[in-house]
Amino acid sequence: MDKAIAAAVKTGKVLFGSRSAIKSAKTGKAKLIVVASNCPKEVREDLERYCKLSGIPMLFYKGTSIELGAACGKPFRVSALVIRRPGDSDIMRFVEASNA
Repeated sequence: MDKAIAAAVKTGKVLFGSRSAIKSAKTGKAKLIVVASNCPKEVREDLERYCKLSGIPMLFYKGTSIELGAACGKPFRVSALVIRRPGDSDIMRFVEASNA
């Protein structure tokens, strides 16, 4: 999954942060939202609610926000990640696998 996230960051359109994720979920302008395992509970619940209403798939990253930031190639924590366009990444394959 780390390689797919890195490819999406390099070749697609990606937004970082829980505020961006909530805003994108509310407006329906995301293909996928990835949430770190240690994302605050209230943020995760808001994201789940808005994703369900907008029909946006949500993936739970097994690592912490520090590990998600490292997977994105960023020197900071990333609690939530919005994939607007996956680019050359095969990240959407993980959504299909989790739904199956």
